[in-house]
Amino acid sequence: MREHKKPELLIPASNLEVLKTAIIYGADAVYIGGEMYGLRAKAKNFSSDDMRDGIDFAHSHGKKVYVTANITAHNEDMAGVRQYFYELKEIKPDAIIISDPGVFEIAKEVVPEIDIHVSTQANNVNYGTYGFWHRMGATRVVSARELSLDEIKGIRENIPDELEIETFVHGAMCIAYSGRCLLSNYFTGRDANRGACTHACRWKYHITESTRPGEYLPIEENERGTYIFNSKDLCMIEYIPELINAGIDSFKVEGRMKTALYVASVARTYRKAIDDFFESPVLYQQNLPWYREEISKCTYRQFTTGFFFDKPKEDAQIYDNNTYIKEYTYLGLINGRNDDGLYELEQRNKFLVGETIEAMKPNGQNIAVTIKRITDEQGNEMDSCPHPQQKIFVDFGIEMEPFDLLRRKENNE
Repeated sequence: MREHKKPELLIPASNLEVLKTAIIYGADAVYIGGEMYGLRAKAKNFSSDDMRDGIDFAHSHGKKVYVTANITAHNEDMAGVRQYFYELKEIKPDAIIISDPGVFEIAKEVVPEIDIHVSTQANNVNYGTYGFWHRMGATRVVSARELSLDEIKGIRENIPDELEIETFVHGAMCIAYSGRCLLSNYFTGRDANRGACTHACRWKYHITESTRPGEYLPIEENERGTYIFNSKDLCMIEYIPELINAGIDSFKVEGRMKTALYVASVARTYRKAIDDFFESPVLYQQNLPWYREEISKCTYRQFTTGFFFDKPKEDAQIYDNNTYIKEYTYLGLINGRNDDGLYELEQRNKFLVGETIEAMKPNGQNIAVTIKRITDEQGNEMDSCPHPQQKIFVDFGIEMEPFDLLRRKENNE
């Protein structure tokens, strides 16, 4: 019987700042995309230099970095994929995430020293598929999101102990099977399976009747139409014991286009939940209210448990809108301190001198702080910081630390 070990917490990152934030706030590993061949072409993604810096930062903290190369490759992609893998050979990520068998073969040839993880895009729903990829040389397979916990447990019982299972436990759900969507390509010519998804599942849809062209009928009785494909977000923070008992090795969070606030909030909450459970299942149960409260402090589309316990019913969809719930606004991340004792940050949303905001700390604390003073890079006094991404220096009246994250609670009543 394979012993249950503490699972890896795998967090997404859109850029170098977010990667560092993920590591500081509790990630065991981070997955990122290069400038090509991943499935988030609209994300900022990583240049080769940033990728090197991110991997160095992660390794200096004893953590890992995985690089996505999980497009469905066409003929014209193959030469570029090969060249890209030669670049990754020098950069040395800990693993490459791949879905396409042809791309898999190139990776085995060019970078045999780097682990290969098989993407959820490969439609991994049974132990036979897992065994196939293991024989091909994969060290980890990402489960399809359509699997239940019982099915994952059945896979675990029928594969080699050394083959790892990675499973999405939090974030946006895709309307298409294993994320292989054709809607975007059909409507806009932008292929979701090559990294250019337009998220057509979040759009409003009507139906038409052939004898009444131009007349659009709502699919539900609602004057605003209906968002029939718009799924709630996955959240399994309340089911850590069940995920562990299923034999999952890596808990994966979706969101390679998310902000540092999202990444910090989710990473910190799951980190504490996992650690609490392994310290004491009773402690985990006692802290469930804190997990629920903290996980809702980033943007989300309500929550669902997806396919883990049963096939999703109609209440797993959001029919009347495609907007996020947003309880907090991201204001900035502390980078350091200048000679005058002011804390440096890059502004992400406006705040004012005299305003009280919240500082979120990696150790789980949330502290109310009042802005005492703001200056620009030249030392000029400012009443507020209205310019996005402006470098500013702030006096908070208390000691702060690098990677303390600033946020403001919004009044959504």
